[in-house]
Amino acid sequence: MRIGELAARTGLSRDTIRFYEKVGLVEGRRLANGYRDFPPEAVAWLEYVRTAQALGFSLAEIARTGEELRGAPDTAEALSALFEEKIRIVDARMAELAALRAELAARVGTGCPLLAAGRPG
Repeated sequence: MRIGELAARTGLSRDTIRFYEKVGLVEGRRLANGYRDFPPEAVAWLEYVRTAQALGFSLAEIARTGEELRGAPDTAEALSALFEEKIRIVDARMAELAALRAELAARVGTGCPLLAAGRPG
């Protein structure tokens, strides 16, 4: 299918699909007339990419995990493992943000908030 049809079926812009092709997330072949031709399974793959991005996965993670998923004997189990790992990353980031918030809160009203906590400003 040509890029316009792929864009219409996925809700992505042609520019986004071109970018994904440039970074290796989707592959189309060039026809003799120069048009891109994408396989039908590109629709499901691009929907997966969009969903994965919405769940916080980077394009690099999607590219890496996409290869893992293609080779996995049980896709549901492989996806669950990926989600569990992402949850661990999110939990760690939340802990970092909570510590940062506490540090910022401790500096409120201290005069110069850029001085070390507890030092007079």
